[in-house]
Amino acid sequence: MAKKKTSDKLAVGTRVKAKSGVTAPEFPDVPCDGWIGTVLEVSKKKAGTKYVIEWEEATVEAMPADYKQKCEEQNLYFRMAYFGRDEIDPCEE
Repeated sequence: MAKKKTSDKLAVGTRVKAKSGVTAPEFPDVPCDGWIGTVLEVSKKKAGTKYVIEWEEATVEAMPADYKQKCEEQNLYFRMAYFGRDEIDPCEE
């Protein structure tokens, strides 16, 4: 009997952590290593599945002030981000 392929997809509500080396999508100079949040939305496109992540309050408090300022200047919401599956892992904590 063939083994079932396990899904690598994350469900809405999954708590996730940004992988080491991952940067903010809009600002590649801002590292997001270890930032923790929750999957709010799953977007399936031809280019692949993307996840809308809402950062936890502890992550928001630890974010660099200049990152928050850059987001506000460009009308971006710093409490959320859009990542591919290869940029985040489920939290084991």
